[in-house]
Amino acid sequence: MAIVLHQFPISHYCEKVRWALDYKGVDYRVKNHLPGLHLKKMKAVAPFSSVPVLEHDGHYVQDSAAIISYLDTQFPARSLTPQSQEEREEALRWETFCDDNIGPHVRRYCYHTLLDHPNLVIPFFAKGGPFWGKAFLRAIFPKLQGLMRKGMQIREPHVSDSRVALEQSIQTLSQAYQGRTYLVGEQFSRADLAAASLLAPLFMPSAYGLDWPSSMPEPLQTWVNGQAEHLAPYRRFYQEERG
Repeated sequence: MAIVLHQFPISHYCEKVRWALDYKGVDYRVKNHLPGLHLKKMKAVAPFSSVPVLEHDGHYVQDSAAIISYLDTQFPARSLTPQSQEEREEALRWETFCDDNIGPHVRRYCYHTLLDHPNLVIPFFAKGGPFWGKAFLRAIFPKLQGLMRKGMQIREPHVSDSRVALEQSIQTLSQAYQGRTYLVGEQFSRADLAAASLLAPLFMPSAYGLDWPSSMPEPLQTWVNGQAEHLAPYRRFYQEERG
């Protein structure tokens, strides 16, 4: 049963799936794509051009939430989806909340700074790809940067709106974790995995698999430092559950 994860190593949605695969002990290999060049390849096998895409014996599943549901069906050991209907629905609601209210805003707010530092971000994009990847990305970076800023609306007022939305969502999660270890029930679930993986670029855990810098460029790092207390539960999940 050949399992391939088509991904960007930097993508926190791809990290969400990597974590699920590792948590469940599923053997797989990754296929790292270069931003831009992935578009046609993904559209050939899935409805949209985005990653992650899971390939399993010629069957393709796109979108991190759909992939986790698929994995829990095909590989039920260490299920990330609670068994009771009430807890299952609650876990899915929290996962959707993180997918919609954390993931896009982390991406926009971080890239707003990172795209001004090609020497930092190009190795993230090229990691694990073809040997010519870095040189290719350096050559096209001005165009790639423009396309990313346009496609993800990485401009004002959207960047400031994302910062505010992110602060509000982090606060919502912090309140939900008050007095409890997990978002749903008494064990780690897809809800906790979504929250931790999608926030991970802010605190740069080593298990993510990137060669992070010692700190992010300013003003991003100062803002992250201000969120440190709220990010502590997700650091703990990486220590205890990422493995």
